Amino acid sequence: MRTRLTRPQARRVALASQGVTGALPDAVTARHLHRELSRMSVLQIDSVNVYARSHYMPLFSRLGGYETARLDRLLFRHPAPYVEFWAHQAAFIAAEDWRLFAFRMAAHRTRHERTGWFAVDEDTLRWVRGELRERGPLRPAQIEEDAQRAARGPWWDWSAVKRSLEYLWFTGEVAIAGRRGFERVYGLAEDVLPAHAIADPAPKAEALRVLVERAARACGVATIADLDDYWRLGDQRTVANVVAELEATGVLQPVEVEGWRRPAWLHHAVTVPRRVETATVLTPFDPVVWFRPRAERVFDFDYRIEIYLPAHRRRYGYYSLPAVVGDRVVGRIDLKADRAASTLLVQSAWWEPDPPAEAAERLAGVLRDAAAWQGLAEVSVSRWGDAVDDLARALGPDTPRHRAGPEATASLAADEPGA
Repeated sequence: MRTRLTRPQARRVALASQGVTGALPDAVTARHLHRELSRMSVLQIDSVNVYARSHYMPLFSRLGGYETARLDRLLFRHPAPYVEFWAHQAAFIAAEDWRLFAFRMAAHRTRHERTGWFAVDEDTLRWVRGELRERGPLRPAQIEEDAQRAARGPWWDWSAVKRSLEYLWFTGEVAIAGRRGFERVYGLAEDVLPAHAIADPAPKAEALRVLVERAARACGVATIADLDDYWRLGDQRTVANVVAELEATGVLQPVEVEGWRRPAWLHHAVTVPRRVETATVLTPFDPVVWFRPRAERVFDFDYRIEIYLPAHRRRYGYYSLPAVVGDRVVGRIDLKADRAASTLLVQSAWWEPDPPAEAAERLAGVLRDAAAWQGLAEVSVSRWGDAVDDLARALGPDTPRHRAGPEATASLAADEPGA
């Protein structure tokens, strides 16, 4: 029998399956962080740091304020319980899941062999492997400095070293051993990962079954396109075949969703919540909204980040974050941390159509929590956007106001370090 979901039910399933429910613990422990990382299966990394590093934010959205150093210790502990790989984009995954991406590593290797994709040569690769074998995990600059001292020739430049390390990472020979600031530290996979994580690569068919089932559980309710995008598989036909297998074994159940034009499936472990009481903001790289067609289908939310647009073309702001109240995306808020002034700047804020009456009051609480989480003493609200006055009133009569518009955020991109 085919189940039917209303639009609100589908929204609640999507949020609850991601842990965005508003049920916040009194104190966030490593167990809570593990639970949410396991629920998502993947934590995307991005270099943008206007408000907070993007990989810190999904845990804030699900758990409230927490000690980011605790997450750092969890992600970079040795031996590694988590490791970076190109899983959705660059992302943290459980070290145990490294084996699931053997098919992707092999595809990267084949693509390079056929097309010279990474523009690296064997001499450089031998040098880099040798450096890591002899010296252990290194930053690219450390290898490049050693190459300069050795005077090996003009092709021993930083870009060649960096490309070689990235190639070896994409193909599984190298893993990320940690970061210094935001700069990656690369090590041979056997020096970073538990032995069993690299000794038993999963056959592609097995890996795809696991990955599609994980995506289905994380989405709650999903189309083929949603499941394909979760791991950026790029093969909807194969995903459809895997879905058919999972449906035949009862893992997935076909479902009709009000207003959705494409077939969808519900994970067997999913329950439909009667309500979701969350109030939060999401990073653009949160699994709830990272696939823009899904964000539009589930939340009727047309979302594009504008960090790559010239200032005069920005409608909502440089780094506008989806704002969630209950089971709806009710608006978007462009945040910047002015650490010198210990102030969270609301650069702009905009409502979606018909926001609930309590939206401003609840989001004011989110802004206070967001400032406190980042160690900022106050919140200042600009005069750009149709939601800023509502938020300023909800924050209180003493809320500082500042001027901001597209031109005020034009220089923010220059503040961002590369990955």
